Amino acid sequence: MKFAIIKERKNPPDRRVVFSPDKLQEAQKQFPEATFVVEPSDIRIFSDQQYRDAGFEVTDNLEDCDVFLGVKEVPVSALVPHKKYCFFSHTIKKQPYNRALLQAILERRIQLYDHEVITKASGGRLIGFGRYAGLVGAYNGIRAWGLRYNSFELPKAEDLPDLKALQAALDTIRLPKIKICLTGSGKVAKGAQEILDYMGIKRVNVDTYIGEHFNEAVYCMIDVLDYNKRKDGSEGDKYAFYKDPSPYVSDFMRFAEVTDFFIAGHFYGDGAPYLYTREDVKKPNFAIKVVADVSCDIDGPVATTIRPSTIAAPLYGYDPDSEQEVAFDAPKAVTVMAVDNLPCELPKDASEGFGEMFLKHVIPAFYNNDEQGILQRALMTHNGQLTPRYAYLQDYVDGLE
Repeated sequence: MKFAIIKERKNPPDRRVVFSPDKLQEAQKQFPEATFVVEPSDIRIFSDQQYRDAGFEVTDNLEDCDVFLGVKEVPVSALVPHKKYCFFSHTIKKQPYNRALLQAILERRIQLYDHEVITKASGGRLIGFGRYAGLVGAYNGIRAWGLRYNSFELPKAEDLPDLKALQAALDTIRLPKIKICLTGSGKVAKGAQEILDYMGIKRVNVDTYIGEHFNEAVYCMIDVLDYNKRKDGSEGDKYAFYKDPSPYVSDFMRFAEVTDFFIAGHFYGDGAPYLYTREDVKKPNFAIKVVADVSCDIDGPVATTIRPSTIAAPLYGYDPDSEQEVAFDAPKAVTVMAVDNLPCELPKDASEGFGEMFLKHVIPAFYNNDEQGILQRALMTHNGQLTPRYAYLQDYVDGLE
């Protein structure tokens, strides 16, 4: 089987790649029967020469390749018919901006394995960039605090070569005695937690966080039953909440009243209560001053996130009274960092981490008859049709939704 590491063609440019040269060497050693080639790219974080030095052919001729490995969506014009592709298609939630992409994949009888649905049998994701979104999101939020209050300056993450350099930058600053609330329990939240722990910020439990004052920066990491409660007052159940959140209402204001800096690292499910609304932000006891919204659901559970921001311009302000965007450091503004492609700011580390997961879980499935069903679960299209698992997308493909 011949694999191609393809050039990323989406705009704005994405410097990440499925396999670094070193990790591709590991893949070659583990699977000597496989052939790996690399499509030339002038934006990739690793140069063409680095792949050549690692022993791989760099070529524009991919006609005889079987599996094309990319990160972001492949433009319709670049799709090669009758091939296998692995990339993030961003279609499983019926994203309207990618309908034409999925239509073209079906028309060209491509087998699409979407990174987002490469999962365990239980449904947990096996690969992704969540940790790096959390790492960069927390860093960007801390940087936002320094800029908002003119108390310290940190370089942009994209201007640093790797995670070690990012940590070295954090070594030069000290946070004031603020309270930091971090939502979530998955890879994103744990990535953000890594940054807070690296800085030596003290973690405290919910009751202590809400009820006590501190002479140092502290953080509290909260999950769904901390910031949601049952309407009838009875005890909540996390797994019941995931199945049906309708009996619950938000209990986040008890945190918003004492929080200075909020890092949103949670997953938001359809039908779940909003953490806080625009009306909540108007309340005089709403204390949050800076929001790092890593989850970045627009006009959703975090009311201050009214649009995604960009790596080039990561910050904006939300004015509670007008509910409009203002300067990030305007007097009444809640400062918002809502970059929706955070891992792109640490392309080297993110690529190395992704390749490690991909080599562990995905490449073996091509050679062990997919004994764990990993490829089967991730296969969205086959022979010009949606597979049964993704048949719910048919109306979306047909333009009826």
